[in-house]
Amino acid sequence: MSQQAAPLQNRHIVLGVTGGVAAYKAAELTRLLVKAGATVDVVLTDAAAHFVGAATYQALSGRPVWTALWDDRMRNAMAHIDLTRGADALLVVPATADFIAKLVHGFADDLLSTLCLAKDCPLLVAPAMNRQMWENPATRRNIAQLASDGVTVLGPASGDQACGEVGEGRMLEAHEIFDSLLSSFQPKWLAGKKVLITAGPTFEAIDPVRGITNSSSGKMGFALARACQDAGACVTLVAGPSPQSTPMGVRRTDVTSALQMRDAVFANLKGQDIFIAVAAVADYRPAKTATQKIKKSGAKLAVDLIPNPDILAEVAALRKAPFCVGFAAESTNLAKYAEAKRKAKKLPLVVGNLVQDGLGGDTNKVTLFDATGAHPLPPADKASVAQGIVAHMAGLLKKK
Repeated sequence: MSQQAAPLQNRHIVLGVTGGVAAYKAAELTRLLVKAGATVDVVLTDAAAHFVGAATYQALSGRPVWTALWDDRMRNAMAHIDLTRGADALLVVPATADFIAKLVHGFADDLLSTLCLAKDCPLLVAPAMNRQMWENPATRRNIAQLASDGVTVLGPASGDQACGEVGEGRMLEAHEIFDSLLSSFQPKWLAGKKVLITAGPTFEAIDPVRGITNSSSGKMGFALARACQDAGACVTLVAGPSPQSTPMGVRRTDVTSALQMRDAVFANLKGQDIFIAVAAVADYRPAKTATQKIKKSGAKLAVDLIPNPDILAEVAALRKAPFCVGFAAESTNLAKYAEAKRKAKKLPLVVGNLVQDGLGGDTNKVTLFDATGAHPLPPADKASVAQGIVAHMAGLLKKK
């Protein structure tokens, strides 16, 4: 889980489970939600109980499981209404083709479908079905209608299916649904904006096996891509060599060298509203790259280095430049060097940190430098720091 501690503290989630083999993922999702601090009420259809029983969900949620319309545990016998009153979200995981059709046509013949009709909170569904069922025109119409009705549809993904076939219709993994739920709670400060981000290190080859690089992990850039996506932006990520997984919904282009990163940035720059240069781009590259491995010998080896292009400076100097955000990782004199960088490149915002406070790690301590001065953010995990950066950036954009 990439978010700060207890990101769903005091949230009330109603989790509906329908009859699909992907119900086992709903059990894992229950665990993630409870671990994140949420109160989870699980509602099972009759078919769902054939896959994972009520006892499992009760053990994972720590709360009674709901299955029947006529449950007398509600003193007013109105579980179909009261369960979602005060809830922050109603999730249906998995949502079968049959249940999706029920939602579209307003059927209310069991507890879960009635809850969906009488809900007083956002509804999110995670479809799960055979690829041919997913591709059927009736299902496609139903999904389009759900979206038109304001229901958030999560997925599906493409991959191996329980039936032995491969294709679209596979339900998202529990952690992906969890992340999507978190995203739904974030303010949409960047709704309608297009954001281009660079992340990770670059690798400048000396020969086929050696090169110049740095200790950047890419975690901060990927966290910002996720935070911008959560804030409603359409995000394109240009990533140097990094093992980080791509946030859902983010379009990623992988590169290796600084020159490749520059080419990818300018290939994707048209129409972008915001450019965030997080990547730790190598300042220099070898003037020549050996085509064969350089063999070790007792002699000294000299590598002639030449400057790499300054991608951020080039973008910021454009006549119609997007809103540009720079990063300054320094080992000393952070305020002096970060503010100098902001002024030299005429940037509205620079995010500065000392390398010992965040480079390569899971946490970060940053200060935001803009025309009004320095704004330190509290030390936190990089996901939380990214949210703070996006909030500040959105404020500057609004003033602009």
